[in-house]
Amino acid sequence: MTRTPHLASASAACCWIPLFALRCEAARRSEPGSPPQPGALLSPEDPRRLWQVSPLARHAGVKPGMMVSQAIGLCAALKLYEPDPVHYDEQFARLLAALAHVSPVVEPAELGLAYVGTDGLEGLYGTPEKIVEVIQVRSVECGMRNFSEESFASRNSHLHSAFPIPHSALRLGWGKGKFVAWVAATRANPGGAVIVHPGEEGKFLFFQPLAVLPLDPDTHRRLRQLGLKTLGHLAALPEDAIVSQFGRTGRRLWRLAAGLTAEPVIGRPTPEPITATLTFFSPVAEREMLAHALDQLVARALRDPRRSGWRVQVVRARAELEHGASWLVEATLKDPTADRERVAAPLKTRLEHAPPVGAVERLAVEFTAFAPGPAELQLFARDASAAARAGRRRALTSAAQEIKLRLKRSYLYHVIEVQPWSRLPERRYALIDYEP
Repeated sequence: MTRTPHLASASAACCWIPLFALRCEAARRSEPGSPPQPGALLSPEDPRRLWQVSPLARHAGVKPGMMVSQAIGLCAALKLYEPDPVHYDEQFARLLAALAHVSPVVEPAELGLAYVGTDGLEGLYGTPEKIVEVIQVRSVECGMRNFSEESFASRNSHLHSAFPIPHSALRLGWGKGKFVAWVAATRANPGGAVIVHPGEEGKFLFFQPLAVLPLDPDTHRRLRQLGLKTLGHLAALPEDAIVSQFGRTGRRLWRLAAGLTAEPVIGRPTPEPITATLTFFSPVAEREMLAHALDQLVARALRDPRRSGWRVQVVRARAELEHGASWLVEATLKDPTADRERVAAPLKTRLEHAPPVGAVERLAVEFTAFAPGPAELQLFARDASAAARAGRRRALTSAAQEIKLRLKRSYLYHVIEVQPWSRLPERRYALIDYEP
């Protein structure tokens, strides 16, 4: 595993799909030709509350975070969807992959929001308008027909629609720095784009509302109490006065509002995750058993030779549940580590406070980002004992491949403890395919 330098771009295109998760869910469950219905997505952490709410439901008074019983009281026709975060993550990955065909500098911000660095693309595509059009065309690969050229879709019917989000899904903004591009995307019409040319940042930002700034509720309230409603009002005040009231946060907000800060798009290399998976013979709902399985999977992933000399920085667990639902949690470790207990701890905490809403059929642990270990760890990873282990693994891999060639399939399995306290032998252990 080698470290890949990050790429950066001063000019940015912001790709934003509001209510991404809800749109994905509604798209795969709706019937062609059926009229739109007010819908809401249940929270993955608390199924009694709502996570995302459609515009029709909002019009009826339903809001995110509201209790389900209260929401149904306000809108009897409300259609509720169980969350499937693994599916949403996969669909967002499709979008990121499509954007990577336009530029090597792609920075995901959150589900449904990503930035594309466009420095140097003028030589390939031309003006910012042309670059935005290319991004719109590429989005067709994800099934998002977000522009009015229906003839293009008919000419390119070979492009498979992974999830048929309507043409009003993707909104695009282009400008210098991520903030200007984000504000431009929020001002774009459904399925359209807003382009802020260099030198026009201050004029464009002047009349935008304060809500586009990355504000916490208390800071937003204090700014409103000062009579500030737009970015222009904030930028008109002396910078020192804002800093004296809000400190370093105030300086950043003031410089964003004045168009003096252009945060670059930071391209991140696509991770090569290390994955360990367990399929249960029968669906499992007991938290103790799931926690034990997480420990076993984390330990198995840590033993992967690709992790040698590296510490885990981002870990996530995903589960396939009965009836097609899923469960997904992710944790970024403040101090990257290769210790099993410290890696598994945040996953088990989330399991305790926000468990899956159904029985688990398949459980997986993934390491998706890494930090280099200390010099001693890098050295020990190449010592004699590590070389001996690597030699034994190569021999075992060769033998496993020979067995598979002779018998047409692999008959090698790992035996792991699943529920050692069970009185039933078949529940104490599980067999998983040996992956050489």
